[in-house]
Amino acid sequence: MGRGIGQFYPGESPLHTLDPRAKILASVGFVAALFLVGSFYGFLLVAAVVLSLLAVSRVPASAFIRFLKPVSFIVALTFLFQALFSRERAVLFEWGWLSVYEGGVSNGAFLAARILLLVLSAALLTATTPPVALTDGIEDLLSPLKKVRFPSHEVAMMMTIALRFIPTLDEEAQKIMRAQAARGAEFSEGGLIRRVKAIIPILVPLTVGAFRRADELADAMESRGYRGGDGRTRYRELRFRLRDGLALAFVAVVAVVGAVL
Repeated sequence: MGRGIGQFYPGESPLHTLDPRAKILASVGFVAALFLVGSFYGFLLVAAVVLSLLAVSRVPASAFIRFLKPVSFIVALTFLFQALFSRERAVLFEWGWLSVYEGGVSNGAFLAARILLLVLSAALLTATTPPVALTDGIEDLLSPLKKVRFPSHEVAMMMTIALRFIPTLDEEAQKIMRAQAARGAEFSEGGLIRRVKAIIPILVPLTVGAFRRADELADAMESRGYRGGDGRTRYRELRFRLRDGLALAFVAVVAVVGAVL
C-alpha cells in the first residue's frame, strides 16, 4: 500500500526520537501560534520554523504534498472568497461588477497559507510518530482527566484508529473510482450537480467497506482480549528527556516572538 495521509514514515531524524507527548504539545503550540500571530513578520517566522522542521524530519517532500491535496480545494475557495468579496485598500483589478482589492488578495493569501501550515503541522506529527506511540502520548496527556471518569485511553485509541484508517479509506476510494471508471463512469465531466451525483456510487461502497472494516477490527481486538486501558501495560514506557523539554521551550519562544512581532 502506498504511503499517504496519516501514515508514519520510519526514520532516524531528531524529530523521530522525540517523546510523542512533546511532539503533540509542540503541534498544539504551532497551531496556537498560527492563530495568535497577526503580523506578516510574525507569520513569516512561524512558517519558516515549520518548513525547517519539515526538512529536518527527512520525510520525502512528496508525502507532504499528498497531505495537502485533500485540502487544496478548501484553500483555493478560501482565497477566492477573500479576493472577490473583501473590499479593503486599493483596487487591483476591476471589470464590470467584478472588483479585486489589494486587502482581499493579501487576506486570502494569509488565510490560505495559514490553512496549509496547519495541515503541515499535523502531517509532521503523524509522519514522525508511530501510531502506538501517538496513542500512548495522547492517553498520557489526558490521564489527569481520569479523576473525573474521563475515558482517556478509549478516546486516544479512537483518535489513533481514525488517523490510521485515513490512508486505508483513501486507497479504497481510489480503487472504487478506478473500477467505476472502467465501467464507463465519468467523474470530471459535466456541471457541479452531475459531478456530485457521480460521487454517490463511490460513497455507498466506501461507507459499507468502512463499517465492515470497523466490525473486523472490533472482532480482532476482542479475540485478543482487549478490554480497554484497565490493567494494560506498555512494551515501551514513555520517558520525557532534556531534549524534549528544549523542543517545547523552542516552540514556546517561537510562538511568543511571533505574537510580539
